[in-house]
Amino acid sequence: MSKIALITGGNRGLGRATALALIDAGVEVIYTYRDDPGEKIDAVALKLTVGDLDSYPSFVEDLRGVLRDRFDRENFDFLINNAGVGKGGKVADFSVEDFDELVNVHWRGMFFLTQSLLPVIADGGRILNLSTGLARFTGDGVYAAYGSIKGAVEVFTRYLAKELGPRGISVNVVAPGATGTDFGGGALRSNEAVREHISGQVALGRMGEPEDIAGVLVAMLADNTKWITGQRVEASGGMLL
Repeated sequence: MSKIALITGGNRGLGRATALALIDAGVEVIYTYRDDPGEKIDAVALKLTVGDLDSYPSFVEDLRGVLRDRFDRENFDFLINNAGVGKGGKVADFSVEDFDELVNVHWRGMFFLTQSLLPVIADGGRILNLSTGLARFTGDGVYAAYGSIKGAVEVFTRYLAKELGPRGISVNVVAPGATGTDFGGGALRSNEAVREHISGQVALGRMGEPEDIAGVLVAMLADNTKWITGQRVEASGGMLL
């Protein structure tokens, strides 16, 4: 029986690259999107606004319906908490509105969505939470809010790993470094000056690409990595070592 993965924000960027990599690895994929499901792939797309807690009960019911009707299952195996928004700025200038949006998506929403999904995750399953290299290094210093919130995600991951250990569910963090996607306006994908500057700070000498991160996520879901739990794995090419 094939494994089933649920990826939040799987319509673009890292989420889309991960969905495609998992499909190639023989995993069935369900992904969420907020507005546009993206280019059609061999996966199930479900609409969800991460951060809208009131929508979670109906989303879980929709998910249960897909699991039952398409896969003849009552649960799924892998949860990848990937959905996010990019907001940068100095502490002196950061707005309450931007801060609240970051918290609602990356922390409050992720926490309570995971809570809502715990009854639907199979025992022996896996949870991967996406963090950021900016929880370890400060870069150019304009991501205090984003990096701090992702730091909370990393602490949460350890607590959740301990709580879910009796169910055989591993919980880990993957923390990407600078990666060329449209996240936060797309400068890391399209601005050659920015890409060249960042590449000079990476031990392996180049920017990360979505497929680099997807490969790490797929590896963390493989059978031979199931003994890893409560850990942070940074996939940054050795950025700012």
